[in-house]
This record gives sequence, structure tokens and C-alpha cells, in this order.
Amino acid sequence: MKKKLFIGMLAAVTIAIFSLPATAQTPGFGKLYYEGEIVRTVVPPASMPKPGRDDFYVVMNGVEDQLGIAAVAPGDKDYHGGKWAFHSVMWTEAPYLLKSEQDVLDAADNGFVIITRVPQNDFKCPIQP
Repeated sequence: MKKKLFIGMLAAVTIAIFSLPATAQTPGFGKLYYEGEIVRTVVPPASMPKPGRDDFYVVMNGVEDQLGIAAVAPGDKDYHGGKWAFHSVMWTEAPYLLKSEQDVLDAADNGFVIITRVPQNDFKCPIQP
């Protein structure tokens, strides 16, 4: 009798689990700058082990059309699939559009921006070819 009760309860639990709605997340899509061009990205619905490997710059107080800036992309020997090392970029002067890593580094060299590495914000977001 106990065995039949156990099998019945196990069956009920199994049916309940498989009856739950699926909670799978779907990827998001976005755009960013790479070497002066706008490229597409895919944001996977999973977290990434830290730390990131490829430099990614987010301009915190830039112009209205500012997008994130990737240092590398598919085809570059140093591209690691979009495992981004997050860098915050803050303007100290009047902002203008930054469209490449070199733009960011030049602005920093001129004292126009401050670049801060923020490892807790590292993320994964592959660039689409």
C-alpha cells in the first residue's frame, strides 16, 4: 500500500512539474560602435563568469546618440566572443560622439574623459558578423 501511495505521489509531482509554464528567457539585441561603425549585438539570457577579457566602454554622460564602444570584434585575434571588461567613461569637458576605442583613448589623453574599470559590471554580449 505504501509503495502504491509513493508511486502515486511521485506521478502527481512529476505531472505538476511538467505542467508549469516554461520560463526560458530569450536573448536581447542591441547596437554598439566598433572602429567608427555601428554593429549589432546579441545579449544572451545567461550570466557570464567574471572577469571580462575584451575592453568595452560605456559613456555615462555623453551626447544623445552615444552607444557603447567595443575594442575588438569577430575577426580580431584578441576577440574572445564578447566577454566584455566594462569601463565607465565620464566626460570632464563638453561631450562629443565617441565611435571607437581610439576616440576614447584620445579623449582620455587630452584630459577630456576619465576612464574607470568597473569589473563588477563585466558582461557577455557577442557581436554579430
